[in-house]
Amino acid sequence: MRPNNRLETDHPARFWKQDNERILCLLCPRRCSLAEGQRGFCFVRQNIDGKMALTTYGRSSGFCIDPIEKKPLHHFFPGTSILSFGTAGCNLGCKFCQNWDISKSKEFDRLTEEASPKQIARRAQELNCKSVAFTYNDPVIFAEYAIDVAYACRELGIHPVAKTAGYITDLARPEFFECMDAANVDLKSFNTEFYKKVTLATLQPVLDTLLYLKEHTSIWFEITNLVIPNENDSDEEFHAMTEWIKKYLGSDIPIHFTAFHPDFKMLDHPRTPVETLRRARAIALKKGLRYVYTGNIHDRQGDSTYCHQCGKMLIERDWYQLGEYHLKNKNQCAFCGTVCPGLFDEKPGNWGPKRQPVSMHVN
Repeated sequence: MRPNNRLETDHPARFWKQDNERILCLLCPRRCSLAEGQRGFCFVRQNIDGKMALTTYGRSSGFCIDPIEKKPLHHFFPGTSILSFGTAGCNLGCKFCQNWDISKSKEFDRLTEEASPKQIARRAQELNCKSVAFTYNDPVIFAEYAIDVAYACRELGIHPVAKTAGYITDLARPEFFECMDAANVDLKSFNTEFYKKVTLATLQPVLDTLLYLKEHTSIWFEITNLVIPNENDSDEEFHAMTEWIKKYLGSDIPIHFTAFHPDFKMLDHPRTPVETLRRARAIALKKGLRYVYTGNIHDRQGDSTYCHQCGKMLIERDWYQLGEYHLKNKNQCAFCGTVCPGLFDEKPGNWGPKRQPVSMHVN
């Protein structure tokens, strides 16, 4: 579908059907059944006059330029800048949420910035951003807005990027991802009980999303696993997760094991030890995954990219700052010529570690 430029408080939503005197949401696996006036679990989709409405269309909690590595995406135009924004609400209930003030927000007065899809695309172009990210809260719940923004961005040669938990139905998945050029999918655990207890969701739809991206799209995607002490940090889980990734997604899908810090409803849990992330990385490499990273810690070795053939460093990262860069012909190892999977320019970007809040409206 083409971009819709209207800014509305209650934007007509898709992915629902009539259910007697209620309406049934078909966007995410929760399938919320809503009576008149009721909101879904995500809080932003509401039954208004017997039809589904997206109540956050055109409104954001703010815009910021980030390094692409912060999403994290390590094989998608390294060093470039990405215009990032989110709205409010979420369709998961993660007790550890590190953006809880946005994703758990039911206060729409947090949505202080209004912008149409074309305004966002034009602003990204003016700011020389290579990409636009739907992030901070999950873009699945504001799918109509994200889709319209994505198409507007593509018209200007800007890459749409989804940072998502992948909790979406078979019905909505194709339309949502059709307009994305890259995604980072949070695989929060490889344990069904963890998903049920800690995220108030289920694992299988997330695995289905990963399989869909691999088998039915050309989207570049990477995986993030936030490692929480005493919850999803066992060797057994790392073995099972990485075996599944290797078997069903292949050796070239990058995975980021990232550190947890106490937040939201899990303030009683300690920070993730550096040794745990390095252990997870070692297990994944031993399983045959070629591009395994550690995140949210200062670990130059674990954050840098190496050629899987000759072992030489291809892209050095020190936090979000790039150092040595040894790719030729965009994606070949400068030492042995082996292709490094991903999307690269002839030269890396030079945005660095800056985080720059911006307004959509220029005075």
